[in-house]
Amino acid sequence: MGSPKPPAQAIVNDPPPNAGASAVAVAPLLEMMNNLPQGDPARQAEVFQSAKDAAELTPTTSNRLRYALALATPGYSGANPVAAQRQLAELLARPETLLPVERLLASVTLKEVEQRLILQAENARMREDRPHDGDKLAAANRRLQAESDENAKLRKALDEARAKLEAVTHIEQRSIDDRGTSAPHTP
Repeated sequence: MGSPKPPAQAIVNDPPPNAGASAVAVAPLLEMMNNLPQGDPARQAEVFQSAKDAAELTPTTSNRLRYALALATPGYSGANPVAAQRQLAELLARPETLLPVERLLASVTLKEVEQRLILQAENARMREDRPHDGDKLAAANRRLQAESDENAKLRKALDEARAKLEAVTHIEQRSIDDRGTSAPHTP
């Protein structure tokens, strides 16, 4: 027959030997990204300024990544997706300077930021188009009103024409009736 299938547990890949070190490297970054938009504005500003100062004063790859992720994190006043995109792209241009898990986090965040920028541009375009749509709607409403006014005038003219036709018909009918009563009757 065949060899027996290995137990399901044996199929699951074991974590890489440095997975613990990788998790330790990104845990503070993920924690910052999670907590940044949840804090009060003073705490948000403090966390953001700390990341910015570290990146400017000691521009290590880790500090620059922390700052880029702070810029990329939505939901607070310091978020700047354009600057985050630039910072993340610069970091990913030299992937050898990042740990594999940092590279993965930077790459995923960059893709998310790029998608957010695309959506923001689309929203802006739609907002710009909206006033034009309003102008089109106003013009259509004006045309509709003009056509309604014209229809009302035509209806009034039709009613007047019907009234005249009825009057002429009534006069003709009376004239026919009058001729019929005034004509001599011969047996």
